[in-house]
Amino acid sequence: MNQQPTPQDTKAALWGIGGTLLLTLVIWGTAPLLKDVPHLADVGPSWYWWQLPERTAMGVFSAWFFYGLHQITIWGLMFYAQRAKPKYGHQLHNFNWWALGLNGFFCVLHIAQTHLWYDGLAQHVSIWSALASVAIMLIWILLMETPRRGLFFGKKISFSQNIMRAAKKYHGYFFSWAIIYTFWYHPTEATWGHLLGFSYIFVLLLQGSLFFTRFHINRKWTLFLEMWVIVHGSLVALESNNPEMWAMFFFGFSGIFIISQMHGMGWGKGIRWGFALLYLGGASAVASSRGPMFYTELPRIAVIDYAGFFVLAALLWLIAKLVPPAQEKP
Repeated sequence: MNQQPTPQDTKAALWGIGGTLLLTLVIWGTAPLLKDVPHLADVGPSWYWWQLPERTAMGVFSAWFFYGLHQITIWGLMFYAQRAKPKYGHQLHNFNWWALGLNGFFCVLHIAQTHLWYDGLAQHVSIWSALASVAIMLIWILLMETPRRGLFFGKKISFSQNIMRAAKKYHGYFFSWAIIYTFWYHPTEATWGHLLGFSYIFVLLLQGSLFFTRFHINRKWTLFLEMWVIVHGSLVALESNNPEMWAMFFFGFSGIFIISQMHGMGWGKGIRWGFALLYLGGASAVASSRGPMFYTELPRIAVIDYAGFFVLAALLWLIAKLVPPAQEKP
């Protein structure tokens, strides 16, 4: 039997995943060089610990200049690609190669910038801005996937086509901002939360670089990217001053998987019921050790995400009204 050749976009993704692992190892391997960097005392959940006690001119300039350069070049490539209106296929377009090269360059540059001047964007903006940007991105994905997998247990809900048009047209610009902004917010430290977070950013940059290819819309791959936050959010909570919050993040994001994300994958009822029972069993086991107050934590993530879903839909509806198709540039 003749073996089908691996498509070019899949090859690029595999090489990119290898690059992600290599970059993560570089961050881990060079982290001991940062052990003498001074920090101020942690003063609560709104405080970001990984910043210098006092700003430096080069720290401020390098973080904002490199972030701005990274952001503008990727937005420029997206604008160019949308104007070209290429077809989705397995072959990489010229802008894919440029995106892969530029993102790789800026990843290496940020590691070097951390070791030279340390500070990211955290000196000027709240940690909540970085967290909110990624949260909105995940809600946006939930919205775009609704026509295929439904919102609640596979049940479809009708949406204005204008909302979906706006969501698809502008998602790349928002997603790239959320990813690149968060990337330059943090110095390349090597706590488990940082390592997993940077790994996530690297694969998201890879995903963004493969726009207008078939791999970019591979539903197994995109589900994997959505689910990464389950592990990352839980691990960051475990490393925080309130480690018991891991369960809220783990079962909160896992609950969204049960309610929305596992549907539309073509899995049979047996598999879906299996996931649901595992979830219920795990949540019940934690609740038995934590007490009934755990049930107040359990729905928080889902309530925020689904409320955000409808707020985002309303905002996209407004954008679609303000910029109707007839006024869009070809």
